[in-house]
Amino acid sequence: MREALAASAAVSLLWSLLWSPFTLATAAATPPPGASSRQEEFRAAAGRYGVPERVLLGVSYLESRWDANDGLPSVTGGYGPMHLTLGGPAPSTAEEAARLTGVPADLLTRDPAANVLGGAALLARHQRDLGAPPDADPARWYDAVARYSGARDPGTARRFAREVFAVMRHGASRVTDDGQKVSLPPSPEIAPPMEESGEAGGRGEAKDVDCPRRLACVWTPAPYQRLPGDGRAYGNHDLSDRPRSQKIRYIVVHDTEETFDRTLGLVSDPAYVSWHFTIRSADGYIAQHVRARDVAWHAGNWYVNATSIGIEHEGYLARGAWYTEAMYRSSARLVRHLAKKYGIPLDRAHILGHDNVPGTTPATVAGMHVDPGPYWDWGHYFELLGHPIRATAGPRGGLVTISTDHASHRPRYTGCEAAGVDCRPHGSSAVRLHAEPDEDAPLVRDLGRRPGPSTYDVYDHGARASTGQRFAVAARRGDWTAIWYLGRIAWFHDPPEAPTAVNASGPVVTPRRGLASVPVYGRAYPEPEAYPKGVPVQDIVPLQYEIPEGQRYAVGLSTRGEYYYATTFDPADHRVVRGRTLYYQIQFGHRVAYVMAGDVDLLPSTLRASR
Repeated sequence: MREALAASAAVSLLWSLLWSPFTLATAAATPPPGASSRQEEFRAAAGRYGVPERVLLGVSYLESRWDANDGLPSVTGGYGPMHLTLGGPAPSTAEEAARLTGVPADLLTRDPAANVLGGAALLARHQRDLGAPPDADPARWYDAVARYSGARDPGTARRFAREVFAVMRHGASRVTDDGQKVSLPPSPEIAPPMEESGEAGGRGEAKDVDCPRRLACVWTPAPYQRLPGDGRAYGNHDLSDRPRSQKIRYIVVHDTEETFDRTLGLVSDPAYVSWHFTIRSADGYIAQHVRARDVAWHAGNWYVNATSIGIEHEGYLARGAWYTEAMYRSSARLVRHLAKKYGIPLDRAHILGHDNVPGTTPATVAGMHVDPGPYWDWGHYFELLGHPIRATAGPRGGLVTISTDHASHRPRYTGCEAAGVDCRPHGSSAVRLHAEPDEDAPLVRDLGRRPGPSTYDVYDHGARASTGQRFAVAARRGDWTAIWYLGRIAWFHDPPEAPTAVNASGPVVTPRRGLASVPVYGRAYPEPEAYPKGVPVQDIVPLQYEIPEGQRYAVGLSTRGEYYYATTFDPADHRVVRGRTLYYQIQFGHRVAYVMAGDVDLLPSTLRASR
């Protein structure tokens, strides 16, 4: 009873603070507890502490896109729309906000209205600490916004502030994950006095950092050195000369499953694996470890490693920790830069999750990684990349591109906290695939992942298709669409009032006329005749799947067989073997795969199958 009374008193205190006579005149009548919209909460909190409402909205958008995230913390322990932190190595902003507002820290993390109030109080305190009075001009809050980021270096703090002011200039509007409609009208006239010197901050050796100039990056090299033993072992990447030696075709998105600091410790171990970049959750700070010209060991598939750049994002795919907007935006800026520099198309055939990289042989399929998982917001990510997922054809285009409304699409998952236990509802980019057009029908099977049926486990993607992935349409029935998937038909719920896919068209492959089925591969290696003397021939091993006649699969790219021979410390011994065999990369299941051009017919998806 005492705890209930205390909670009630805290809520009463919160509402007296939010809706006191000192709030802005635009905040009209006092709404009852629970009735205030998120927009009203921002208005009232801004008025209470003299922070321009646009500044408060802009900061919150960059932290969380105004979402409450069901009270779950981000990977760095930040809660609510304002990302107030509680616990962790950094000073707790929730506890500081509690001191400033008089609202208990636990309520500041649990209640969105309290959270917004605490964020406004912190911004006002930063403004005071800078010796600046409250000001109605948002431009005069630039330094306070930079401090709010909590970044450890000035360059990253300024980058955070620039992103906030970019949001304010362009405006934003969306419905949050808890159904609150929030808008920030565009204000192109805002022009803060940004510092131009030392923008990047902490860039290390500039010649090694491959980032846009106005993105805060640091060179934290992965060690390239011999390991103790017989002299042949070395780590933790390979020197190369890409793109002159090999085209960079892919960018692979990972999550760390570790904190940022521990991740940097792992990549500094010469006996561990490597990747090119790590991005911090709290502020989007980037550390580069391997030059883009060199080959990192990150994807679990040597063919993909040799032709890709790997980016790790601080986060966990299943622990309820969410990915911050600051990290999404920093990552998107980096990927746009890399894609332009190396000629990488911005689509889901070239921008892969680690969970889209195929196994190399039947024995490796089951153990392939599954990050960044179903909670990564691919739709928003491609909006930030400047290539939003949109319909490119009518209903007879022959293909569909998966496209969920991430905030409202919340399929069931289990296993986030314990095996078989339902995860807390969370927005997802993935649709569930069934053997029949019925929610109660069994999930489709992925025989390479597990011998039995697919499950609802968050780590089991054997019956999932994700936003941006493109599949050939097999059938439609009422509110359901069927696609060809892993050599079988798979159905997903796609009602007109809440669609989970858009129509598309493009090239597809089908088994060549006269063939009952064709094999699929996890890598596109050259034919044996292509290997020079001294380079061991790599076996061309099909995976445990096949494509039966009559099925179709969307083509993402074509390539000649290629293999990078790099098994020694001295790059003078390395060779790139190029063959004549042509492969097509297809969207086969949740992962991509390759088929030999000689095994299939290449067709436009709009060509209707003969009967």
